[in-house]
Amino acid sequence: MSAYRAAVLALVTLAAGCGNIAPPPLERAAVDLPRPLDSPPAARPLDGKVVVIDPGHNGGNAAHPREINRQVDIITGRKACNTVGTATDAGYPEHAFTWDVASRLKPILEGMGATVVLTRPNDKGVGPCVDVRAAIGNKAKADAVLSIHGDGARPSGHGFHVIIPGLLPGHNDDVVGPSRRLGRAVRDAYRAGTGIPYANYTGTNGLNRRTDLGGLNLSKRPAVFIEAGNMRNRGDAAKMSRPAFRERMARALADGLRRFLD
Repeated sequence: MSAYRAAVLALVTLAAGCGNIAPPPLERAAVDLPRPLDSPPAARPLDGKVVVIDPGHNGGNAAHPREINRQVDIITGRKACNTVGTATDAGYPEHAFTWDVASRLKPILEGMGATVVLTRPNDKGVGPCVDVRAAIGNKAKADAVLSIHGDGARPSGHGFHVIIPGLLPGHNDDVVGPSRRLGRAVRDAYRAGTGIPYANYTGTNGLNRRTDLGGLNLSKRPAVFIEAGNMRNRGDAAKMSRPAFRERMARALADGLRRFLD
């Protein structure tokens, strides 16, 4: 075989062999993909708000008449430090009612983001006095103060009403307007949420303006009282005595506070 033919044959053989060699696999490039950012927590309607809940009276008041009858200054006069409160004909006391509703209301508001302060830690103590209760709201710089009560009116009277502060020039000028708005928000939400009508024995359209309550007179923050029903009225008392209905009351009050604060 000539040298030329041998060279050609070698090239052909090499080319044929190369055709059977698979190209090396491509390596997948390592790419650092951006990680999704953590979503910020969803804003809640009452984030950053402070609410003071004042459950009226206290379970130990009746056993300590000297302490609760002590007179305190409420700007428009002097009144007892605190009182025993009323009760239903069946013996369900106002102090227990207000504590239960407040205890139900607190976690609802906290679930909306609010910081909640109670004026008393349980239903076994005495007081505090009405001036101290107002001071608690002032010290907390509350965005809203709600004092919860049950009324002890004549048995024929029924319904609820919200008490708002009257003007005391030089004392509460800055909070009368906001308190009126708070009162309307609580009134509307409570009426819608519970179905209880406006009181038929006091106030007008569920609102009553007063200047004889230390908790309102001494408050430097928007504040209202609610008489959630008449505990001496059979129909109101039946509702106020049921745990499920007290839960309904608490949710309605929370809605009213949210409407005012949100």
